[in-house]
Amino acid sequence: MRFGYLMTAAMAGAVTAGSVQADGSASSLTLGVTPSYYQGDYGTGTTTKIYYVPVWANFENGNLDLKLTVPYLSVEGPAGTLASEGMLIGNRIIGMAGSGRSTSGGGVSRNSGIGDVWAKASYRFRGTGGVPDISPYFKIKFGTASYSEGLGTGKNDYEPGIGLEWTADHNLIPFVDFGYRFVGSPAGLDLSNAATYDGGIMYRVDQSNYVTGMFSGHQSIEPGFPGAADLLVAWNYYTAPGTGFQVFFDKGLSNGSPDYGVGVGLQAGF
Repeated sequence: MRFGYLMTAAMAGAVTAGSVQADGSASSLTLGVTPSYYQGDYGTGTTTKIYYVPVWANFENGNLDLKLTVPYLSVEGPAGTLASEGMLIGNRIIGMAGSGRSTSGGGVSRNSGIGDVWAKASYRFRGTGGVPDISPYFKIKFGTASYSEGLGTGKNDYEPGIGLEWTADHNLIPFVDFGYRFVGSPAGLDLSNAATYDGGIMYRVDQSNYVTGMFSGHQSIEPGFPGAADLLVAWNYYTAPGTGFQVFFDKGLSNGSPDYGVGVGLQAGF
């Protein structure tokens, strides 16, 4: 059996408690879950459906930010599809950026199980005036998703990067993130390392409502097939700092992305 390559994603927390701290002096723990659904043919002409339910914990201590994500994953599509989960993007969105194909000769399969566990650490150097906050980060994808079931590569990925965030005023926050992902390849697949990127604007409507628009993508991971390009829109509503829910929509802009994705997120701050 030959395997195609499909990078999936999910979103959670367009704004976290740490994003609205004034001076980075507070400590907080945020727990969340983000059921989401993605669908597309990834340029193959045959639909693949992805159900992704990440449970995540985010701990902030001053300017230090630590995040752990443990997902449940279900993939329904052409037999021979291989899924590998997407990136954690900044503090805003647990992330998607697709790249996929299937080389199967026919048939449809559905496999489910634990996905790849993600860990991320970042540290924020706070800017003043027109100087942005600068947040170097490092992420590890542990290859816990089953390769034999087509849920992952079974290999670890590593991604160093940097995030920039400006506070244009108290209500408008532009941001960009750049990273480089070292992709683990199982035997029989020739996967490439890839640059990752995103950029967008968060708008604070009031203390409870936040709207985020973002473009994200990455270079091609499988030679000869397109990279990802996605437009993401999210609305967050907070009942208390760090506690609330999110609704989001993702529109793929290339054959390396799903046609669309939708989801909701719930989180609680402590």
